[in-house]
Amino acid sequence: MQQTRSIGYDSASATLEVVFKSGHTYQYTGVPAEVHDKFMAAPSHGKYFHAHVKDRYPTSQVA
Repeated sequence: MQQTRSIGYDSASATLEVVFKSGHTYQYTGVPAEVHDKFMAAPSHGKYFHAHVKDRYPTSQVA
């Protein structure tokens, strides 16, 4: 399971940005603010990411 280094969210564009410990950065578009809030509050970011973000939103690798 990938571990996150940082998580950011832009509410104006509903874009979630995740930087993984590997150094890869991905942006997920169309992510509701509620999903970001629950992601941040989750006891395990990795488990939440895989269950609620990965493969559910349009994704682009930015770095």
